[in-house]
Amino acid sequence: MRERVVGGLGTLPVQVVMAIVAGALLGAFAPQWGEAMRPLGDLFVKLVRMIIAPIIFVSIVTGIAGMRDLGALGRVAFRALAYFAVMSGFALVLGMVVANVVRPGAGFAIAPGALDQGRIADYVAKAHDTTLTGFFMGLVPDTLLSSQTDGNILQVLVVAVLFGVALVTVPQAGSGAETGARVLGLLDDLGAVLFRLVAIIMRAAPIGAFGAMAFTVGKFGVAALVHLAALVLTFYITSLMFVLGVLGAVGWIAGFSVLRLARYLARELLLVLGTSSSESALPGLMEKLEAAGVPRGIVGVVVPTGYSFNLDGTNIYMTLAALFIAQACRVELTLAQQALLLGVAMLSSKGAAGVTGAGFITLAATLAIVPSVPIAGLALILGVDRFMSECRSLTNFMGNAVATLVIARWEGALDREKLAAALA
Repeated sequence: MRERVVGGLGTLPVQVVMAIVAGALLGAFAPQWGEAMRPLGDLFVKLVRMIIAPIIFVSIVTGIAGMRDLGALGRVAFRALAYFAVMSGFALVLGMVVANVVRPGAGFAIAPGALDQGRIADYVAKAHDTTLTGFFMGLVPDTLLSSQTDGNILQVLVVAVLFGVALVTVPQAGSGAETGARVLGLLDDLGAVLFRLVAIIMRAAPIGAFGAMAFTVGKFGVAALVHLAALVLTFYITSLMFVLGVLGAVGWIAGFSVLRLARYLARELLLVLGTSSSESALPGLMEKLEAAGVPRGIVGVVVPTGYSFNLDGTNIYMTLAALFIAQACRVELTLAQQALLLGVAMLSSKGAAGVTGAGFITLAATLAIVPSVPIAGLALILGVDRFMSECRSLTNFMGNAVATLVIARWEGALDREKLAAALA
C-alpha cells in the first residue's frame, strides 16, 4: 500500500487557509509587495508540475499491469471518454442558459472599436494551437523521454498506455515472466519514492498559496474584481450550481455524496484555490481516490485523461464569457449562432489539451468562429480572468474526482466499504 501523501501534516489545510488570507491582505494593502510575491507561487506550482509526469506514468503502467485485461482497459477508456463528452455538454449548455437569462454583459454597451486588441494578441496567436489537427499531431511525443519533459499530460498518457500494454503482453513464462515481474516491482518501488517526494513538496504548499494569492490581489486589485463583479459572481454561482446540481445528482445516482467528497478532498481543494491550478493537487487526488476504494488502474487512466478532456469549469466559462462579450458589445446572437458557438467550444476545449492558459486561449479560438462577436472583446475580461481561473480549477478538479468514482462504480470495481470509511 502507498503511504498517505502528507501523513503527519494534519495542520496543512489550516496553514493553507491562513496563507491565502495573509496573501490577500498583503496584496490589498501593499500591492507592490504583493506583486513581488509571484515567484513563490510560480515556484511551488513548478515543483508540483515537475513530479506530475512521472507519477502519471508510473500509476498508469502499474495499473494496467495489475489489471492484466486489455479489454477492461479499453472499456474503461471508452466509458471515461463517453462520460466526459456528456458532462462537457451539460457544462456548456448550463453556461449558455445562465448567460441568456442573467445577461451579465447587457449594461456595458461598449463600442468594439474602443477595445484594445493589442492586450490579447498573444492569446489570439496561441489559439491556432487548439485546432484538432494540432491536437492529434501533439498526441505523440518526439521521443520516448520527451513525454516526461515537455509537460504535455496527453503525451505522458499515450506513452504510459503503450508501455503498460507492452508490459502486460510480455510472455508470462520463462525469462519473460521474470523480466515483467522485475520491471513491475521496480515501478512499484519508484511510485513509493515519488509519492514520498510529493509529501516533501506539499510542506511548501502554504508558501506557494501565499505567493500566488498576494500576486493576484496585488497585480489586479480588488477594484478589478468589483468592476466586473456581475460576470465573476455569475460564473461562481453557475459553477456552484453545476457542482451541487449536476455533479451532486450524478454522485447520488452512483451512491455517494458530493459534499462529503468535497470535505474528504478539502486539503486539495484549498491547494487549488490558493494556486489557481488544479494540477497542483493532481498527485494528492490520485492518492486519495485510490485510498477511497478506486483501483489503481482506473485512477491511473481516468484522472490524467480527465485533466485533458473533462474540463467542466472551463466549459462553463467559455459559453458564459463568450455571450458576456457579445452582450457587452451589443451583438445579439441568433439561436443558430449560439448553437454553432456551443459546438465549436466542445471541440476547441478538447483541442486545447496541454496548451498553457487553455481557458482564455480556447475562448479566443471559439470567438473566432463567430465573426459578429469582436475578438477584441477578450480585453474586457482579461483583468478579472485570474479571479475566475480559481473557480475554473476548482470545478475541473471536482468534476474529475466525481468522474473517477463514477467510472469505478460503472465497472463494478469500487470498494464501497473503503469509500464509505473515507467519506465518513
